[in-house]
Amino acid sequence: MSTPHNHAKPGDYAEAVLLPGDPLRAKWIAETFFENPKLVNSVRNCLGYTGTWKGKPISVQASGMGQPSLAIYVHELINVFGVKKIIRVGTCGGLSADVKVRDIILAQGASTDSGIVKDRFGAFNFAPIADFGLLRTAANLAEERGLAYHAGNMLSSDVFYHADGFAGYDKLPEHGVIGVEMEAAVLYTLAARFKVKALAICTMTDSLITHEEMSADERQSSLKEMVELSLDTAVA
Repeated sequence: MSTPHNHAKPGDYAEAVLLPGDPLRAKWIAETFFENPKLVNSVRNCLGYTGTWKGKPISVQASGMGQPSLAIYVHELINVFGVKKIIRVGTCGGLSADVKVRDIILAQGASTDSGIVKDRFGAFNFAPIADFGLLRTAANLAEERGLAYHAGNMLSSDVFYHADGFAGYDKLPEHGVIGVEMEAAVLYTLAARFKVKALAICTMTDSLITHEEMSADERQSSLKEMVELSLDTAVA
């Protein structure tokens, strides 16, 4: 059952998995939030853990940065290890003045510049979208907790340092795109292909519009709120 990227055994992963990009964030999530965390994968230092949250099984697996890397782990989690629900947890840049640093973005849809998504569909422009049940649960929980959140269209870009700076994105905010990250579109595409549930939940840490940025202390406290929201959504 193991793969070149994952040496977990059958049954090592829960059916619900959080998916951060950073291996150290996966480790932090497991050690901070899980009851009885167990390391199940360490190949290439893309760490994976399984434990429980409020008595329910839950896993976390680092995906690396970008859509090609995430696609490997998502494909294997679904098709080799039987995962049914995946929530990407991470950070994003802001593309709207209405989104403030520390705000949470629930990616209702994910536009992309990536060939890994659009080259599959020929003449069609496939629209990668979140699972509505997960989206509704996350929004309801955020409202109950008084968290500042936005549900909308996210850009999943293959380019971090855009040669044209913000000008490379300028048409997107005009059409309601509120944030930019690097993974959600291929997550939603693979979830649709393999008939599982997926949602991306991100904390906005720096705005491309206002140039606001979070301090290190703000990042830690806001990420804690976002991860708790994601865990409760995953096990609901």
